Amino acid sequence: MAAQKLISPEAPPIQIGAARLSGRAFLAPMAGVTDFAMRRIAERHGASATVSEMIAGAGVQRGDRETAHRLRASGASGAAPRVVQIAARDVEGIAAAARCAETAGADWVDINMGCPCKRVTGGLAGAALMRDLDQAVRLIAAARAAVAIPVTVKMRLGWDDASRNASELARRAEAEGVALLTVHGRTRQQFYKGRADWAAIAAVTSAVRIPVVANGDCASPEGAQDMLRASGADAVMIGRAAQGRPWLVGDIAHALATGSSRPAPDMPTRGALAREHLDGLLTLMGAEAGLRHARKHLAAYVDHAVADGLAACVEWRRELVTTPDHHAAFRLIDQIFASPVTEAAA
Repeated sequence: MAAQKLISPEAPPIQIGAARLSGRAFLAPMAGVTDFAMRRIAERHGASATVSEMIAGAGVQRGDRETAHRLRASGASGAAPRVVQIAARDVEGIAAAARCAETAGADWVDINMGCPCKRVTGGLAGAALMRDLDQAVRLIAAARAAVAIPVTVKMRLGWDDASRNASELARRAEAEGVALLTVHGRTRQQFYKGRADWAAIAAVTSAVRIPVVANGDCASPEGAQDMLRASGADAVMIGRAAQGRPWLVGDIAHALATGSSRPAPDMPTRGALAREHLDGLLTLMGAEAGLRHARKHLAAYVDHAVADGLAACVEWRRELVTTPDHHAAFRLIDQIFASPVTEAAA
């Protein structure tokens, strides 16, 4: 049965156009989270592919600053394919976004048909397209016609439990030449509540011959194996679990390829990565905006370290996520990650 499939070490690597993937674990696109600095760290630690924050077709057409900023930062370390996610409600917008992504150097473009947030679905983009598959297919065709690079699609199981139509969209997308599909194991109406239904993704993997990536609630190498077993997918995509530990995606790729786990980075290394992440955001966005954007990342680095035994001071963490001074933030990172590790965790 497809839902019991696990990837054998002898299986050929996934190839999307000219991009030959090194493994089977992707970092998910998350608006406001998977910035250039995070993707660069994830790739260096073995992520098979990382996907940029979403580029809106309307923003491309308006030429707004945020869209231009995301396009400039769409690449990462060069260690993995450059993937740019795009979204639009109309064929002109999706074609414009696809062309901009190609011009920015993307190896492929991914169309967002899964974002559940009201700002996106209210504009009839993202997961709202699962309520209008004819329009979804028109957008796929327009993107395919606009660029020479491959086009992929990220979707949900459906709009709600009464309309789980991911398999139908998958078949129609494959017929339009889509190279890969990613399926988040929830409906739009679930947002991020409950648990992702990995077994439900199996209906998509059995409906198409192109690679399928399973997404939703994968947080460990063991979870990735369970996700592949339940879904029959060809790869996994990790989202929220990677915030504060961007090396996790590479850890999962390594485990899927070798069957063995590798140790998590030690605390000094984590501190160095938190510094690198902050420095990258300061360089990209400027001191004020970069520090503000970095706060959620820095909090997550500390929280994961504490969960793994770091005896960090609560007051230092509070200062780290509130200080307006990036020099102070660097000093606090050094203080926190020099804290002792409890014996049980060491």
